[in-house]
Amino acid sequence: MTEITQERRAPADGQEERSTTEHAKQKVQETGGEVSQQVGQKTQELRARAGEGIRRQLDGRSTQAGEEVTTTADAVRRVGDQLRQEGKTEVAQYAERAAKPVERLGRYLTEADGDRLLRDAEQLARRRPWVAVLGGATVGFLVARFIKASGPGDAAARSSAPSAQAALPAPPPPVTQRSEFDVQSGH
Repeated sequence: MTEITQERRAPADGQEERSTTEHAKQKVQETGGEVSQQVGQKTQELRARAGEGIRRQLDGRSTQAGEEVTTTADAVRRVGDQLRQEGKTEVAQYAERAAKPVERLGRYLTEADGDRLLRDAEQLARRRPWVAVLGGATVGFLVARFIKASGPGDAAARSSAPSAQAALPAPPPPVTQRSEFDVQSGH
């Protein structure tokens, strides 16, 4: 800023004044470019950190879900074994057939990391967009039900809520009959 002030105090020649203005413009553009570059770098850093956090959470939760799904597959398999022992082999075969894909899903969720899950989900959405739309709608419905069911003080709020009758407006006051005196006097 001192340079610009000193240059302006120099003799007021048209060329010199233009060069000072151009010099100031150039400084402002350089500073603006540096600031823009720094903002871009910070944005990329934040985006990378957020993405990494999401991947870590997805990885941990998918592993947990995979373990639960595998446990479910084991339970279905045990039911099939129990049915087989009771002599119900056809029903036991259905249980065994149902347990196999569930077990594969559990293994996939347990072994896959966050990057692989995101990549596979993206590929599925590209190949079968209707599945992605249906899955998104299902997840949205389930989240809405979960939020509604887990609201604070649900039971207390419902039991102390005023009835639907209380929400109706009050009835108008009863019409009184006028006497002859009221009609004649105009009251």
